Amino acid sequence: MSITSNAGGSISQEELTANINEDVNLDKVRNLQDHYKRVALGGGKNAIAKHKEKGKLTARERIALLLDDKNDFLEIGTFTAEGMYAEYGGCPSAGVVCGIGKISGRQCMIIANDATVKAGAWFPMTGKKNLRAQEIAMENHLPLIYLVDSAGVFLPMQDEIFPDKEHFGRIFRNNAVISAKGIPQIAAIMGACVAGGAYLPIMSDEALIVEGTGSVFLAGPYLVKSAIGEEVDAETLGGAVTHSEISGVTDYKMKDDVSCLEKVRYLVGQLGPQPKAGFNRIESKGPKTKNNDILRILPDERTKPYDMRELLKCIVDDSILEEYKEGYGKTIITAYARIDGWAVGIVANQRMVSKTKKGEMQFGGVIYSDSADKAAHFIMNCNQKKIPLIFFQDVTGFMVGSKSEQAGIIKDGAKMVNAMSNSTVPKLTFIVGNSYGAGNYAMCGKAYDPRMIFAWPTAQIAVMGGAQAAKTLLQIQVAALQKKGETIDPKVEADLLKEITDKYNAQLSPYYAAARLWVDDIIDPRSTRSIISKAIEAADNNPEIQPYRLGVIRT
Repeated sequence: MSITSNAGGSISQEELTANINEDVNLDKVRNLQDHYKRVALGGGKNAIAKHKEKGKLTARERIALLLDDKNDFLEIGTFTAEGMYAEYGGCPSAGVVCGIGKISGRQCMIIANDATVKAGAWFPMTGKKNLRAQEIAMENHLPLIYLVDSAGVFLPMQDEIFPDKEHFGRIFRNNAVISAKGIPQIAAIMGACVAGGAYLPIMSDEALIVEGTGSVFLAGPYLVKSAIGEEVDAETLGGAVTHSEISGVTDYKMKDDVSCLEKVRYLVGQLGPQPKAGFNRIESKGPKTKNNDILRILPDERTKPYDMRELLKCIVDDSILEEYKEGYGKTIITAYARIDGWAVGIVANQRMVSKTKKGEMQFGGVIYSDSADKAAHFIMNCNQKKIPLIFFQDVTGFMVGSKSEQAGIIKDGAKMVNAMSNSTVPKLTFIVGNSYGAGNYAMCGKAYDPRMIFAWPTAQIAVMGGAQAAKTLLQIQVAALQKKGETIDPKVEADLLKEITDKYNAQLSPYYAAARLWVDDIIDPRSTRSIISKAIEAADNNPEIQPYRLGVIRT
C-alpha cells in the first residue's frame, strides 16, 4: 500500500509508520535533553553565581577539568530525586554529580558534591546515590575520586539519612572496604566538609585541600561555641593551613580549584597497572543498520508490536546476531554478538506476535515456558564462556492461564530467575519499553544486581500496565463499597477510574524510576552502543569472576 504525499510522490505505509515512530521518539529524546538542561543547573543561576563569587568552580566544571575528554562522561543518577523534596525546594540530581570518565587514561568513578544545591547537604536520596556510585566502583574495581563540598546531613530529614544500614554512615564503611580491596580513593576538599562527612576524605588514601575554601571539622564554629564555649573561625578550626601544617590530617595544600584538579590528574596518572578480566574483544565494526533507525523502529505506542531483532541490528557490530535456539521459545531472543568489538550475549524480549509449530499464537512481550527455558540455558552458556550478558527488556510478564500453569510456567520461570540470579559474568540491563511484574525480575531488573541498568525514554516500570492496574484497583474499591451496601454513581466511578489511572501512569514514567534510582539513568537510545562498550571496559577492570554455581532447580 502507498500513500500520496503533499509533494506529489508516494510513500509506503511502512515508511509512513517509521516516520511517525521517529517523530514521537525524537520528541521524547528532546524532552530528555530539556530535563537534563534543567538538572545541570543544580541550584539555579543565582546559586551558581554566589558559588562562583567564592572563587569556586561548579561540580560539573570541576569534573570537566578532571577528565581527559569532558564529553566522554557516563553520568549515573542524573535524575535522582526528580520531583522529590518539594517542601524543601527540591534537590536536583540529589545534590551530587556522579559518573565514570577517564582521568590520565584511567577509568575512574567521580563523586562531586554540588554545593549550589542546599550547600551540598545530604538528603536521603543523596546517600542512596553515593552508595550506588561506590557500589559500581567496587564491582568494577574503579578508582574513586571524591570532590567534596558539602554542609553535611540535611538536618530536617536526619532520621531518614543518619542511622540505618543504607544511610550516610554506610559510605564510610565502604571507604574502608574499598581501601582493603586495593581500589584507590583520592579526595579533594574543595569546600565545607562537616561533622560525619569529615570522615569521607580522611578515610581516602590521599586528601587534598584548597586554601580559603576547603575546610574539615567535626563541629563548625557555631556548634563549638554552643558545645564548649570556644570562639574560633572556620579557617583556624579546620582550614587548609590547620590540616596541612598542624594536624597533618590532609596531604596536599592547593591554592585553588584548578591546581587541585591538576594534582588529582597527576596522582591518578601515577597509579600502577590494573589486572584485567580479559573479556574477549576484537576490532570494532559499526552496525550496517543506521543507529538513528532505532527511533524509527520503536513504535509510537507501547502496545504496538515491533521486531526486536531489527532494533538490535542498530546496536551490534556489522548488524550480525548469531542466534541461539532461534526457532524455539520465540518470545525471547538469545544471541551472541559483538558490540564495539566486545563479545556479548544478548537476552531480549521479542515483541512480534508469532506462531508455534503447533499453530498456536505467542504474544509479543510475554515470557512463555519455552522462552524461559531457552534463556536459562543461554545464561548458563555465557557464564561457562565468560561472556558478559546484555538484557533488553520490553516485557509484560509471564504467560498466565490454566494451560501455562499446567505446562509449568512457574517452574520454568524460576529456572530462568535462578540462572540469572547466580550469573557471575557482568550483566547490563536496558529497559526499552515495558518492564512489568516478574518479567522485570527475570530480565535482570535492579533487584538482581546488574552492573549498570539504564532506561530509554520509552520505558515503563511497574507491577502491571496502567490500564490493567487502574481497573483492578477500581474493582477493589467498588467491591469494598458494595460490601457495605453502598452503590457508586457511574460518573463518580468514571472520575475515580481517571484519578487512579493518572496517578498510576505518573508512577510508570522512567523519570519516576530514575528519581528513586531504580535505574542508573535515562539515556538517548542512540547512545546505547557506546554505553555498553564503556560499561564492559569498566567491568574488565575486575579480574575476580567467581565460579558459576546454581542452587536447586526444578526440572
